[in-house]
Amino acid sequence: GKRAVSPIYTFGAPDPEEAGSVQNDSEPYLQNDMDFMIRLNMRHVLVDFKEKGYFETYDGEKVMSDDFRGVYVAGGTEPLSWEFESLPQKPHFKLRDPDGDGIYEVTVRFKQFQMLEYNADDSRWELQHDVSQYPRYKSDIVLSDALYNMSLEELQLDIRPDGAFMAGAKWPGVWTRDISYSILLSLAMLNPDASKKSLMAKVKKERIIQDTGTGGSWPVSTDRMTWALAAWEVYLVTGDGDWLKTAYHIIKNSAEDDLNTAYNHETGLMYGESSFLDWREQTYPRWMDPKDIYRSQNLGTNAVHYQTYRILEKMAAILGEPETVFAETAKSIRDGINKYLWIDEKGFYGQYLYGRNYLSLSPRSETLGEALTVLFDIADENQQHSIFENTPVIAFGAPCIFPQIPNIPPYHNDGIWPFVVSYWTWAAALAQNTNAVEHGLASIYRAAALFLTNKENFVASTADFMGTEINSDRQLWSVAGNLAMVYRVLFGMKFTPEGLLFQPFIPKSLAGTSSLNHFEYRNAKLDIKISGYGNQIKSFRFDGEKMEQAFIPNNVNGNHSIEIEMANNEIKSPAINLRENTFAPETPVVKSSAGTLNWEPVDGASTYFIYKNGKHIQTTSANHYEIPETDEYSEYQVLAVDSRGWKSFLSEPVVITGAAEVITIQAEKFGARSDTRYQGYSGSGYIPLDKEVNNEIQFPVKIEAPGLYAIDVHYANGNGPINTNNKCAIRTLSMHGERVGAVIMAQRGIEQWDDWGFSNSLKINLPEGEHQLSLSFTESDNNMNVEVNFALLDYVRLIRVPDMSREK
Repeated sequence: GKRAVSPIYTFGAPDPEEAGSVQNDSEPYLQNDMDFMIRLNMRHVLVDFKEKGYFETYDGEKVMSDDFRGVYVAGGTEPLSWEFESLPQKPHFKLRDPDGDGIYEVTVRFKQFQMLEYNADDSRWELQHDVSQYPRYKSDIVLSDALYNMSLEELQLDIRPDGAFMAGAKWPGVWTRDISYSILLSLAMLNPDASKKSLMAKVKKERIIQDTGTGGSWPVSTDRMTWALAAWEVYLVTGDGDWLKTAYHIIKNSAEDDLNTAYNHETGLMYGESSFLDWREQTYPRWMDPKDIYRSQNLGTNAVHYQTYRILEKMAAILGEPETVFAETAKSIRDGINKYLWIDEKGFYGQYLYGRNYLSLSPRSETLGEALTVLFDIADENQQHSIFENTPVIAFGAPCIFPQIPNIPPYHNDGIWPFVVSYWTWAAALAQNTNAVEHGLASIYRAAALFLTNKENFVASTADFMGTEINSDRQLWSVAGNLAMVYRVLFGMKFTPEGLLFQPFIPKSLAGTSSLNHFEYRNAKLDIKISGYGNQIKSFRFDGEKMEQAFIPNNVNGNHSIEIEMANNEIKSPAINLRENTFAPETPVVKSSAGTLNWEPVDGASTYFIYKNGKHIQTTSANHYEIPETDEYSEYQVLAVDSRGWKSFLSEPVVITGAAEVITIQAEKFGARSDTRYQGYSGSGYIPLDKEVNNEIQFPVKIEAPGLYAIDVHYANGNGPINTNNKCAIRTLSMHGERVGAVIMAQRGIEQWDDWGFSNSLKINLPEGEHQLSLSFTESDNNMNVEVNFALLDYVRLIRVPDMSREK
């Protein structure tokens, strides 16, 4: 192989002019393996560490010298990755200073570009495995039949030796959201036994497991409740009463924990990360850390929670369980979604509420969430039609979000996921939008046929899987989504407690005759034939007898035939919002100095919106804003808008407040101190919070100025990285013995116990006088690890904040 040495880059400075000479424009691809030494000047950083004790980055963040763990290289060319949070686990990407001269270096081996040679066998697929145990599908469209059989074969290959489903060719594990979304799409009807086994693999202490995730998993991420959707669908298909009892208690236990730990009584919405969109910078602004993500209230995640409580209500009725708050909770979530997330002027739902003590709505669309609001009847009929008319889609399908985030490589961002498009297409059929259904089917079938496998995702702007951050063949939910297009859309199957309902949706472009033989439903085997096109049924025959309804009761037994003749009616629907793939402006980085907000001009931005406490207060074309003088707590943010009207994310809030508005209570005065000596704390020490040590501590506080207070804690949690593991620390905050809410102390880095930060805040009205606060460990504070639930507590903070709910 060859060797090359980079020019010396300077940390935090533009690239040197000679950087371009490293590349040879005439040969854009490596012709041989290359060992490339990357050099970085860190001298100015080290000087600041020595003289000031910190280095200030371009965006105003201070890196304390005691917190410096090293410098790493990231990138989009293999073997490099843009997954920043995992870099500390990759020492081969760490730059080092072997001779102590302040020039750090690392050598990375890049592989030569391999031009794929054409192989005729790579351009064809042929069934190799026995799939006769599954329903047999045959239509007048050869491609549709082939993709169905290919998907059945991949489904068979995705069954592990233990009988559970794996997530895909690259992913041998069982993941809660992957298996659950897949089961709801089609796996419950194709293999209910493997579905049950897979679901039970995601249960611990009679509760649903939230997989490893942001900030130490649950409750920063709360979409484990997708399990409930899948478990209910398995019951609807099988009628298994024992399974219903088992699932009910698992879901109920999990939902009750969520109500304690992840429910916002003000909005009626659930906290937590976007469902499945769980790679922080892929769908969130960079400034949002795990506590901010926990505080966000997302469309897709809340749709899942809404349906969960509806399912619990139905399960309880069947099992004769006493009445509960399930229906009331479901209603509050639905009301909250429609009140806080629907955007009238756009005609679809926004992505999530986000911010700090004051939240704003991100106006991006989120395709999976939009689809779930239709499938679960959260959106009313007018809203359902509006969603498919107005939500932006692009030539190759419906992207996960729109518009895209700049300077973030394709995965969830700038990506199309076939399973998401499957939910979108299923929902479009229910909303009677032919254009959206045809567009969705084309997206799914094009990718599967082109790549001869059900890929995990592909780049939105190219429709190629090459260029995505991570990908896999026979991804389980892509397989399940492809199959669902037959069952859910073309045959229109809907399972209810009473029986099986047929609501076919067949665009004229797919007119013809198709059959589905040996389809198992409870104690029956069905041979189903459907002919024609449209969304209206002309006749429905069961064993040759014409029926008034296209419905099979749940007590049907034995072998039966069904014939469905469509009315060949035209399904007139409005056009979809087909757009060019679009990137929003970059998020401004805002600093405060001498009473003025300042930010660097954002590329492409024509104007900037100034926000105060979550409300738009002014528009400017300048890159500064003078802050009115006040001692009242205020959070300022800036949003960039380009000439086309596309908006960036809001910047990280800049807090302006008077010292008199802030009360701090040092923890070491009220609990057993830690005997460790980490740096960066305030006061004279800190205390450990463990399940046995300091599991309840009391904090007296004297309030002189009554009002609304935001209460949070300053803590450290070095039990894991920001992006994985399951050791989020959780405690219950109470006042005078009455529960206020959950304090979430998310992981902040592996063994980084001197990296201190703030938890989420809880708002409470405090009258003048003495008050007794407590921080305690309760049963509902168990995290996904169960054994380790530990953090270091520096102090409790109370800030008097304006009560925006009282403003008109």
